[in-house]
Amino acid sequence: MFKSDIEIAQEAKMSHIRDIAGRFGIAEDELEFYGKYKAKLTDELEKRVAGNKDGKLILVTAINPTPAGEGKTTISIGLTEALNKLGKKTMAALREPSLGPCFGIKGGAAGGGYSQVVPMEDLNLHFTGDFHAITSANNLLAALLDNHIQQGNELQIDTRQVVWKRCLDMNDRVLRNIVIGLGAKADGVVREDHFVITVASEIMAILCLATDMADLKKRLSEIIVAYNYAGEPVTAGDLHATGAMAALLKDAIKPNIIQTLEGNPAIIHGGPFANIAHGCNSVRATKMALKLSDYVVTEAGFGADLGAEKFLDIKCRKTGLRPDAVVIVATVKALKYNGGVKKENLSEENLEALKAGIVNLDKHIENMQNFGLNVVVTLNAFATDTEAEHNFIKEHVEGMGCEFALARVWEKGGEGGIELANKVLKAIEKEQKPFTLTYSDDMGLKDKVKAIATKIYGAKDVSFAPAASKMLDKIEKMGFANFPVCMAKTQYSLSDDQTKLGRPEGFTLNVRDAYVSAGAGFVVILTGSIMTMPGLPKVPAADNIDFDETTGKITGLF
Repeated sequence: MFKSDIEIAQEAKMSHIRDIAGRFGIAEDELEFYGKYKAKLTDELEKRVAGNKDGKLILVTAINPTPAGEGKTTISIGLTEALNKLGKKTMAALREPSLGPCFGIKGGAAGGGYSQVVPMEDLNLHFTGDFHAITSANNLLAALLDNHIQQGNELQIDTRQVVWKRCLDMNDRVLRNIVIGLGAKADGVVREDHFVITVASEIMAILCLATDMADLKKRLSEIIVAYNYAGEPVTAGDLHATGAMAALLKDAIKPNIIQTLEGNPAIIHGGPFANIAHGCNSVRATKMALKLSDYVVTEAGFGADLGAEKFLDIKCRKTGLRPDAVVIVATVKALKYNGGVKKENLSEENLEALKAGIVNLDKHIENMQNFGLNVVVTLNAFATDTEAEHNFIKEHVEGMGCEFALARVWEKGGEGGIELANKVLKAIEKEQKPFTLTYSDDMGLKDKVKAIATKIYGAKDVSFAPAASKMLDKIEKMGFANFPVCMAKTQYSLSDDQTKLGRPEGFTLNVRDAYVSAGAGFVVILTGSIMTMPGLPKVPAADNIDFDETTGKITGLF
């Protein structure tokens, strides 16, 4: 009988984090400890290694997620372990998990099986308090905004045009649309308000894109919180909120370091979702990892149409980074699901369904190749897979010019990722083609949306609702036309309709609204029915989580 992820993690014999970091040249006084097994990397370390040569960057992405699961984080960690086994000095640079999915439907995000980072419970719960700091800074700004309105409204804020939302790192559907200020006159001005999940807060995006504290403060000051009666933007800087928010974020801006099950370092920092935000860990974490190691394995959230596109079109555009290779993760079950097989029948061999569903993988491969990147496809192997299924996929993707590898890291840890590691090293050594982004800075915002929709998603056209069209015109007039766009779209389909599996074609992408994240430096495009505050499922994962007072251990976390 297989052990659960949390049982494997709790049996791990962890080393003190100073010893893990020390093997990569990090001194003890360059760490700020959170107990024995967690630490933050100091600004002094960042300055000391700034002149180091950058390592090679490996981006892990996936096909569109399915109920069968793909295991992107598990592969990322397993690849890190395998590269270290091959004598390659390798770090993982990953995102922090949100409490929303941890207690919702998806579970935690520390990897799985024998390919995990530890301490797993700490990472999935409060960790070093980064998300709490972001939530507090977000809600401080909201409080200052409503207090300004209550105290005379010197900035002439139009309460019908307040765009800053409160946030909470929890799936709580009833907070999506609320009314605040009820009660007596001293209780504030009555208006409609909204909550987003913390990972969708602009402050999360700012933290992940800021290069240092000065840049963070500049970005915080530029956050647009509302518009005045003349239709002009009101910013966090106008509300004198920047300094106090920065004070709350002074530790959160520093990357965190923990370890893998096999004792390799993992820098974990930031956690924007990829379906409603930009889906990448922090720029500081990625750049610091590149200075500290020869190879860095990072990942982008959900499928390559979301996380990888944003990693490339937003993060790389703003930083000058580019991956030296891209790994696309798939499973036999997920490909058969895309081919129309029901979840309960996915364990049965079905080559016809595999042939029908592999078109989803094809589109993601083509997209990454169109960026000019060398692609490795890996299958997260399951015991129910058959040799015929593996051979079909291998021949298919190799015919598209990709390297192919089976990964058994869930079961075997780093040893199960050796084949994948060797194929990634081979891809890195191949000729690097010119890096080509999806759109140029000087294109109009609507044209940028159309470029992503047609080139990345495979849409025939884009339909802009009147509210979206009007807002995009306004954003351009405000001087933000050169910003990249951050698409908020369902993760389950290449289209904006989650029921359209495989490789839908001839569809129209529906844009219902847009807003500018001036501090983060991008324009968010809301498509279909995507929501920025998720809800809990009928049976939440929280139902099975408990604390055993006799052993002092958390149970049921996965």
